Amino acid sequence: MNKDKYLNDSRFKDIKPFDKKVWLSSPTMHGEEIKYIQEAYDTNWMTTIGENINEVERQLKEKIGTNYCIGLATGTSALHMAVKLAGEKLYGRPKAGHGYLEGKKVFCSDMTFDATVNPVAYEGGEAVFIDTEYDTWNMDPVALEKAFEIYPEVKLVVLVHLYGVPAKIDELLEICNNHDALVIEDACESLGATYKGKQTGIFGNPASAISFNGNKIITGSSGGALLTNDEYSLNKVKKWSTQSREDAPWYQHEEIGYNYRMSNVIAGVIRGQVPYLEEHIEQKRAIYKTYKEGLKDLPITLNPYEEGISEPTFWLTCILIDEDALAPITYYETYSEYSIEPGKSSPSEILEALAAFNAEGRPIWKPMHAQPIYKDHPFITVEGRYKTVDVGMDIFRRGLCLPSDNKMTIEEQDKIIDIIHRCFE
Repeated sequence: MNKDKYLNDSRFKDIKPFDKKVWLSSPTMHGEEIKYIQEAYDTNWMTTIGENINEVERQLKEKIGTNYCIGLATGTSALHMAVKLAGEKLYGRPKAGHGYLEGKKVFCSDMTFDATVNPVAYEGGEAVFIDTEYDTWNMDPVALEKAFEIYPEVKLVVLVHLYGVPAKIDELLEICNNHDALVIEDACESLGATYKGKQTGIFGNPASAISFNGNKIITGSSGGALLTNDEYSLNKVKKWSTQSREDAPWYQHEEIGYNYRMSNVIAGVIRGQVPYLEEHIEQKRAIYKTYKEGLKDLPITLNPYEEGISEPTFWLTCILIDEDALAPITYYETYSEYSIEPGKSSPSEILEALAAFNAEGRPIWKPMHAQPIYKDHPFITVEGRYKTVDVGMDIFRRGLCLPSDNKMTIEEQDKIIDIIHRCFE
């Protein structure tokens, strides 16, 4: 990125870079976190058991409404454990050296981070990617129904709530129930979001996953959790995530295990953060509303949700440029080339302009079916449903994530809005 390209551009001549970086979404700390970290230190519980972990698990069960919660090292490890649970429930324990989904197809959300779908590959399965719909930017129920018509043998669906916006859960679950399919719910970006008054993270069977990665709405710097209503699943994940030790006085192993448990130190950070979840959501909601008002006269829309049905976390505010206002842009595997045209703009232009003035945005998740590692996997879309056949790639091509840090001041956000306006001049 050529910073001077924008600093010397006549459209931006009276704008100065931010003195300190405005982040996409950085941790917001409150002080209680250090108390619980110190408690772990003082009591010498610097391992993967301790009161902080116990309390985090209790907090999350109470908040989300599931029977059981187990703290894990990452959201990805929680997703992996959920996939193994589903594989065992559906197909039983595999032969040595084989995954729990060996040779099986699994329907997965297409527009997401690869951590959603990689656990399917960990267990030897083949992800079949289901196209996105425009109402929530999540898995399209119509495409999912079509997928079951093509692959009626599939018994597992992995769905995500993108950017903290709940998917069309009722429609998706009804389709899965009609086909006797289990559902893994990736709620890693949606902790605190609700669908018809119920918390996301409660809909997975056998399990759901949440994340406390450094940029999430509640963070531990890392960490994740698996949520389930099934005591067997809880005990199984406790065993798998602690190297699958058997109940013996020596180290006895009958299954492959993992070092996936949450650290009591990390849990101290999360324990201090959880009470502020609603406050963080309100701050994110205010950011979304300010962008919506400040950008209303531009040819863009914000990432949508089903008003009156779901309440997102507004973790990241994103925009989608109208087709007729999109300046020419070509995407290659690792870079893009774009032109600047009066009255139009593109995601790459806006992102580079923001970066030149010391603000961090991000491209929309590139769909999984377009990733080189998964390019040979099936992709299910519905021709004729929309003008665009490949909805996920259309959103990727025209969309971007705006700075959504809840420590961003109104003055900083107003300046970001001004920069975006000037990109369309």
